[in-house]
Amino acid sequence: MFDKYGREIDYIRISVTDRCNLRCLYCMPEEGVSMVSHEEILSYDEIVTLAEVFASLGIRKIKLTGGEPLVRRDLPWLVKKLKVLPGIEKVTLTTNGLFLKEALGELGEAGIDGINLSLDTLNPEVFAEITRRRGLDKVLEGFYEALKYPEIPLKINCVPLGREDQEVLEIAELARHYPVHVRYIEMMPIGLGRQFRSVGEEELLKQLREKYGTPSPCQEKLGNGPAHYYSFPGFFGKIGFISALSHKFCGSCNRVRLTSQGFLKTCLQYETGTDLRKLLREGASQETLKRAVEQAIRDKPQSHRFGEKDTGEVETHMMSQIGG
Repeated sequence: MFDKYGREIDYIRISVTDRCNLRCLYCMPEEGVSMVSHEEILSYDEIVTLAEVFASLGIRKIKLTGGEPLVRRDLPWLVKKLKVLPGIEKVTLTTNGLFLKEALGELGEAGIDGINLSLDTLNPEVFAEITRRRGLDKVLEGFYEALKYPEIPLKINCVPLGREDQEVLEIAELARHYPVHVRYIEMMPIGLGRQFRSVGEEELLKQLREKYGTPSPCQEKLGNGPAHYYSFPGFFGKIGFISALSHKFCGSCNRVRLTSQGFLKTCLQYETGTDLRKLLREGASQETLKRAVEQAIRDKPQSHRFGEKDTGEVETHMMSQIGG
């Protein structure tokens, strides 16, 4: 599938729920958001049906997201169903890790191809402030359990908030001591994220260089998306950056998102896309669904315009509602 700017779209992030067991400062208000009813959320069978359509059009990689995907029951069943679809090469998962330890066995049996663990600090008190919940010990239990499955690549996602007590360089220690990749993700000005300073890649690289020495750019591709990586002396894993603001990568964007309510979203900044749930529940044929997806992909915006004065219509939903 190609959009009108010649970008090949082969990666989709599928949200399975808008619910989450954390209340991270940049993602959700302390009191949470109004959750939609279960009837409004795509069923697993509906997700599989749409995934068949996506695969037939050239989607090769699927990332399951939320909210927190592991709060939804029987997620390994969905992984297993997606894994056997013709054309699907990878099914991966992003999680906050609270339920990871218990889920890993079944996820491994289902054939999960990779796990991204969101972890913004190793300080228990700061973790409780950022997430408005306690549970760093549970997340770390999940991390150490995941290390027992070397066939499942593990990445750590950290969003720097510009606060010193977050001690984001401590997260890099995980890549120094273990065979995991740590990625620093710039804060996106979506929802509550607009309230925080985006810590740029150069700022972090300077700190990392001062502490660990001169890095070497990594040429190999280590994932589905836009992260680029560096090797640091003595590290088992790599340090990566997803820098949508300071290193805009829209020209090579290969992704779209499917929200938990079945809206195919083609750019994080805008509310453009198409309502596939409506078509699906009205009994649309596979051909009709294909045409709707193809049209949405063709109309994918050329780029985001975060930071510009006139950005046009922008996304009004929280990140938990969009699908991360």
